Amino acid sequence: MSNTYTIKVPSLGDITEAHVVEILVSVGDSIEDGQDLITLESEKSVMNVPSTCKGIIKNIKVKNGDIVQSGTDFIDITIDQNIISKNKHINPLIHNNDDISEINCALLVLGSGPGGYSAAFRAADLGLTTVMVEKHSSLGGVCLNVGCIPTKTLLHSTSLLDSTKHLKDMGINIDQINIDIEKLNIYTNSIRSKLSDGLTNMSKMRKVSLINGIGEFIDSNSLYVKSKNESPDVIVRFKYAIIATGSSPISLPFLPKDDRIVNSTGSLKLSKIPKKMLLIGGGIISLEIGTIYSSLGASLDLVEISDGLMLGADRDLVNAWYRINSNRFNSLMLNTKVIKAESKKNGIEVYFEGKDAQNSACYDLVLQAVGRKPNSLNIGLEKIGVTVNENGFIIVDNQMRTNVNNIFAIGDVVGNPMLAHKAVHEAHVAAENISGKNIFFDTKIIPSVAYTNPEIAWVGLSEDEAKKKGIKIKKGIFPWSASGRAISMNADQGLTKLIFDYKSERIIGGGIVGPHAGDLIGELALAIEMGSDIVDIAKTIHPHPTLIESIRMAAESAIGSCTDLPPSSIDK
Repeated sequence: MSNTYTIKVPSLGDITEAHVVEILVSVGDSIEDGQDLITLESEKSVMNVPSTCKGIIKNIKVKNGDIVQSGTDFIDITIDQNIISKNKHINPLIHNNDDISEINCALLVLGSGPGGYSAAFRAADLGLTTVMVEKHSSLGGVCLNVGCIPTKTLLHSTSLLDSTKHLKDMGINIDQINIDIEKLNIYTNSIRSKLSDGLTNMSKMRKVSLINGIGEFIDSNSLYVKSKNESPDVIVRFKYAIIATGSSPISLPFLPKDDRIVNSTGSLKLSKIPKKMLLIGGGIISLEIGTIYSSLGASLDLVEISDGLMLGADRDLVNAWYRINSNRFNSLMLNTKVIKAESKKNGIEVYFEGKDAQNSACYDLVLQAVGRKPNSLNIGLEKIGVTVNENGFIIVDNQMRTNVNNIFAIGDVVGNPMLAHKAVHEAHVAAENISGKNIFFDTKIIPSVAYTNPEIAWVGLSEDEAKKKGIKIKKGIFPWSASGRAISMNADQGLTKLIFDYKSERIIGGGIVGPHAGDLIGELALAIEMGSDIVDIAKTIHPHPTLIESIRMAAESAIGSCTDLPPSSIDK
């Protein structure tokens, strides 16, 4: 027995219509399950619409150039009723159902942050039909929309503001500087939009299909997407999936709900500059946001439960950073915690407990930056049997594969360090393994950067970490007070430090404090990955006068050959 069924245009996400750019079949053709039928192009993406069953093309209802919408009938297929009966539960597209549509693909990527879009683009480049699902209205995830990019844009803007304080000493007089918060926000949003639009365009170029909605796994080959617009909900059928759902800020449960208590996301919605601000947490996010607000005029207090700032960084680097930035802080409370907070008319009254605690203080704005948690809840992991650890992080192997063979996971959702550049590397590993390659995540090190003013960056082992591991070390330190370029930039308080294994003399760690430290740390990362030793670095000619030559000079100081330092400052 045979019957005729109509295939409809699937959900187009937040796009209302698309153009038919190519019809890939003809009347009378025999088609296979999953075979592409037509190519559609919208302003945001290009997508192929596949068949979900075997059959024969009976009628084609559209032509090249036609404008279609979600739910538009476009092809009639004559299909054997026995086949449709067997596959009925997975073929909503071939029924006249206006509430749900279906897409088939080789790879589903859940999340469009740096890990998600990198995985989708790499997979598409390797020939996989790819669908990317994103719950927010724009691509790029936390990093692009409420993290790395807006933060760095504001840090750049405020660093320029900081630099004006020294212009008078250089003979450049500026009578008055006015801060227009509205224009600052507009500029920051324009950078975000430019990058997000670029991702949308690259999705289109690579024919990665985009769906805007909230995804939840039905089974290990299906994801249900609840549309966030008027388009029908979608079921995505996939052979493989990559989970790239990222992370969210942790909220302290005892803090009251108040607009004056914000996390990293809320802190970037600049409305007015607080006179007095409390930073809860002494990590990178807290210090970056604190730098922004301090430069704009806020007085900062910081409370940290441990005994130091940026605990992953070498103490020599942190101490140098704090000497430069100590004037930003009215109070630094280490070994101290917040025990209570109350909303009052004139601000947030905060109570402390610990070694450096003050009794209480009232703040115009409180930032809680005490860590992040993985976005692994409410995406259906329990339905497909994916294993998570006690903290909610998805457990993966060194190919980024979960315990479910066709499901991979990358980025913040698989654990620390929660860094975009780690997620991108993991994304390529996952996509290449899915495409048939045999690739492993076996990097030796992952660099970290705090984009404060000045920046601080580190990679590999700190001096304390090396000692705890029982590694005898040799170190080289070059103070930027001996760097002509640094002095000319008013950056002479910076520092470069290298850590070498004493026996092999190979570099095992290092860090930099100063302008563009984040740009310079890549050389140290490469040196560690390549197994470079002291001589390799010391004998590599670096350009002069530059900040990056401080790396060579630090290596020279470790072997006693640095002629830019007094003889008492170097190891002979």
